[in-house]
Parts: sequence; structure tokens; C-alpha cells
Amino acid sequence: MSVVIVIACPGQGSQTPGFLDAWLEAPGSRAFLEEASERSGVDLIRHGTVSDADTIRDTAIAQPLIVAASLLAWRELAARADLTGVGVAGHSVGEFAAATAARILHEGDALGLVGARGRAMAEAASQADTGMSAVVGGSESEVLAKIEEHGLTPANRNGGGQIVAAGPITALRALAEDAPRGARVIALQVAGAFHTGYMASAIPALEQAAAGIEIADPMRRIWTNADGSAITDGAKYVELLVSQVASPVRWDACMAGFQESGISGLIELSPAGALTGIARRALKGVPAVAIKSPEDLDSAVAMIAESD
Repeated sequence: MSVVIVIACPGQGSQTPGFLDAWLEAPGSRAFLEEASERSGVDLIRHGTVSDADTIRDTAIAQPLIVAASLLAWRELAARADLTGVGVAGHSVGEFAAATAARILHEGDALGLVGARGRAMAEAASQADTGMSAVVGGSESEVLAKIEEHGLTPANRNGGGQIVAAGPITALRALAEDAPRGARVIALQVAGAFHTGYMASAIPALEQAAAGIEIADPMRRIWTNADGSAITDGAKYVELLVSQVASPVRWDACMAGFQESGISGLIELSPAGALTGIARRALKGVPAVAIKSPEDLDSAVAMIAESD
């Protein structure tokens, strides 16, 4: 199956204070966010408009906030463009938004699950002083070797010269002082070592939350963070959604899958920026649009129209 446009849903760390302000002006947005708040157990309007950076760094807040923003942008884009032929993929928690766009999960169920995920991962993160740092640049083999040398895990292999190390804060600081040749180490605004064994205790809570929800096979192409493959079985995708909290994210493999499918453009949903930045480095010649606010929708609609 050839896919021309890929819609990408961002992960944790992409949120910034007040980023939902502009979205609240769109008709129906406030009602959607009020319902999403109820399903996720988080006051999304308050945290997306007035809460500060430290508050929205909290895993239990950040994850529902990001997924709800992506779904809001998806709704607005779908109202303006024909999305029949697009493919979708999410980075980390963004996979919940992608699952909704692919119709694997109902919107409300996805929001309820991501609320449970955020709470469970926040609890797991509170058990140890851990975090994540992006290692940008350098030789991939040297970066991976240096991460291992410091007892850390390559939790996100993002492509475009970026690998995210995760583990104890003390080890991350040591890595920053002993950066691989030609690389920079940048601490990320997350509250724990996600996608590592430190998150294993969150899996049972997410399994319980996922039990009994309605699951359908995807209606459009969707790739998994597990290995970058396209998934056609909805139940399998949800199984991977549960296990990925303690497993590495292979966004590099997802982008390889996009290329194999003939991608000609990538659109990142709100709160956008990180994935389009990676795409510009890793998917040479493929245009990318970041939907940070409703003003960016026109560019995304134009890209889709040009692909027809």
C-alpha cells in the first residue's frame, strides 16, 4: 500500500506553557477539551493555558494534554481536508492519538487509557530519581557505546542523529560531562526514565485499564514504535501500546517504514515541532509541516491537496 502523507503525533516533552490558547478559539474546541478532561481525569483547559512549565512537566498531566491536543488538531484538519489516504504514527504517548486517528480506539477510550498511563508512569517515576537526555550528533555506534558505558538505556532511537538516553539522573549528568565525540547531551523536560525497565511497574495498571475496551482493526496504515512495522491487527497494536511504556521507541524504524511506503510529506499534529525537526534531518527531500496552532492548518491542507 502506497502512503503519500504521514500524520505524526508527538510524544512527551513537546508541550509548552499556554500552547492550547489559540486552539480554544476554534468552534467546539472547548466542549471537546471539557469532555477530554473528564475522560482523562485532568483539567486540560487549565493546564494547557495557564499552568507553568514545571506543572505540565508532570507525567500525569503532560500525557493526556499532548494526546488531547493532537486529537483536537486532527479534528480540525479532518474538517478541512480529505484524510482518506493518509498514514498515521505516534511517538511514545502519541501512539494513543494515532490509534484514535486509525480508528483502533474510540476517542474517549484513548483519553481514558492515556490518563491511566500517565498516572501509572508518574507513580513508577516517583520510585527513583531518573530522567532522559537527548544525545544529538556523533557516530551512532559511539553514542550507543557511551550510553551503555554509563549504565544507561537508549530509550528512544529517533533517527536524524538523535538518540535519547534514560536512567538515573546521576548517570545522565556523568554522560553530559563525558559526551560522545561530536555530540551534545541535552536534558529533556520529562519526569522519569520512560521506555526502560524503570517503568515496568506501570504495565499492570495499563493492562487493567485496557481490559474490556472496544478495539477495531485500523482503517488506515499505522506504524508501531516497537519495530517500525505497519500493524493491521488492532488488538496487537493495543498490546504493543501497553508494553511500550517499558520498551524502547524506534522512531528511526518508523521513518524507514514511511520511506518504504513512498512518503512525500509529513504533517505533525499539535503540540508540534520535535518530529518535523527530526524528519527534516532524516527524511531528506520530504517536506514537513508542524501544526503548532490553527494558523498552520492551511499549510497542512495545501500539502494534502498537492498529493492528490
